[in-house]
Amino acid sequence: MTHQHPEYSSSVKLNSVKVVIRVIVFAQAVAILLALAPGLSEDRWYRLGLSTLFIQWVALLSLAILHFLSKTLHKQTLHTQCSIALSVLLINTTVVSGFAYWVLILIQWQSETSWFAFTLQNLLIGIVVGMIGIEFFVMHTERNQYIQAQSQAELNALQARIRPHFLFNSLNTVAELTRQDPESAETALLNLSSLFRAAMHAAEATHLDEEIRLVKAYLNLEQWRLGDRLRVEWQLPDNIPNVSMPLLTLQPLVENAVRHGIETSAEGGCVLIKVCALEQTLQLTVENPIFQHARSASGNGIALENIQKRLALFYSEQSTLTTVRHDDTYQAILTLPLSVENSHENANSR
Repeated sequence: MTHQHPEYSSSVKLNSVKVVIRVIVFAQAVAILLALAPGLSEDRWYRLGLSTLFIQWVALLSLAILHFLSKTLHKQTLHTQCSIALSVLLINTTVVSGFAYWVLILIQWQSETSWFAFTLQNLLIGIVVGMIGIEFFVMHTERNQYIQAQSQAELNALQARIRPHFLFNSLNTVAELTRQDPESAETALLNLSSLFRAAMHAAEATHLDEEIRLVKAYLNLEQWRLGDRLRVEWQLPDNIPNVSMPLLTLQPLVENAVRHGIETSAEGGCVLIKVCALEQTLQLTVENPIFQHARSASGNGIALENIQKRLALFYSEQSTLTTVRHDDTYQAILTLPLSVENSHENANSR
């Protein structure tokens, strides 16, 4: 994704609390500026009250109409969105001006200003305020586009660093199976192909069941190579939760468990893979044995750092990856948001 000039559509959740609060604060700031304008003969507090009532009505009514039109606006370009927003603001200013002028006449407001002059003055203020608001909106949209482009670039860079470490071992295994068991060799090549295809699309999203399938493909490759040294215990729920996640999130954790927990011992050991669905989160645990004579797992930290960065770009701050080291076991615990609303919004669009 590249940074685009604002010709592309951009949507903001107009019904969110943050947007409503920002509109109210911005409108009140405009009312205060109008009340503090020099050259006014009337009481400033009285003018502040009337300005606040008028401007807040215009602002909130415009926000409500734009929210009603949000589905249509989402399909338009950014320039069209801005034009529609400004038109809505000016139409509401005209309508509220007519109503406000009628109310002021009823309360015996003394002014030589005609309805046309009163409305025209409000429209001029509305144009200035609307253009300022639109400029902030465009800046906000361009900033979001830049952040998204930067995030995609970081994902691509991280993707380039993710390369299965078992490539050469797997090729050697396939070469041996070719002479001994051609059908198993074909299966091994298909598993290897699936894993590298996933590595080429590591910036994309997948679901937990697909990630588990990739883990099983990896473990099948290692099983041919390590034999009885590798034992795997799965603890899965009856129904796998439909959770979105980056490709190759669970598989590298399992790969670390095999490399640093099984390969380091001639006797081997058991890798435990547990999936536990809690109330609002999904917890994935990968546990492997630790042997006192094992070599230092220097590459383990790099893999974990890559996973943490990808999770941060994918889930923001809604996911965690923690490691726990006991006397004879090592655990990697991955916690992901379970609800659909908290999962990555782009998961279905990739």
